[in-house]
Amino acid sequence: MNFKQLYDVSLPISNMLAVWPGDPLVEIQRTSEISQGATVNLSRLVMGSHTGTHLDAPNHFIEGAGGIDQVALTALVGTAQVVELKLNHHIGAADLLDLKLPTGTERILFKTSHSAHWQSNLATFQEDFIALAPDGAQWLVKQGIKLVGIDALSVERFDAPEEYPVHKILLGANIVIVEGLDLDKIEPGEYTVMALPLKIKDGDGAPARVLLAR
Repeated sequence: MNFKQLYDVSLPISNMLAVWPGDPLVEIQRTSEISQGATVNLSRLVMGSHTGTHLDAPNHFIEGAGGIDQVALTALVGTAQVVELKLNHHIGAADLLDLKLPTGTERILFKTSHSAHWQSNLATFQEDFIALAPDGAQWLVKQGIKLVGIDALSVERFDAPEEYPVHKILLGANIVIVEGLDLDKIEPGEYTVMALPLKIKDGDGAPARVLLAR
């Protein structure tokens, strides 16, 4: 692959990184330090499986479904459309129809105002992010989308009902969900996306390093 430019759209994981309310806080502790006479620098990491930029596995919301180690690799790497939506409401089917996506689009990444939030304050969780509406999720399923990414920590609105329809619609259709992207410096258009999560056996999700290339 000959790419002119690679873009890292992952959030840096640190003790200060905001997490979804109720999720484990990030704890990175240096357990061995060369400066203190040790042979190596070594750290202990404690964090939730949905920390920072991460992928959701089907079993995150669907009991008995596949884990993150079983997600099809062919969905994680390939051509993606980055679309910028300047909305004050959640993304519905009508908004997606207006995008006039190229025929055959299989992966879509949503850039909203939340990407700018990551630039100003990684430590603060923002509740009023733009998410995907249920009818928008259903539209994506009908279009044969394989991967959906968004810059907020969830593809579903903060005050979602307990049945979490958006997640269940997407994951039930084996659509990969990528959350917590930093798309602030990414112009809309076509890219190659590489979204590779940690290979956690039967994991309900995993942090990922996500790259865009063109």
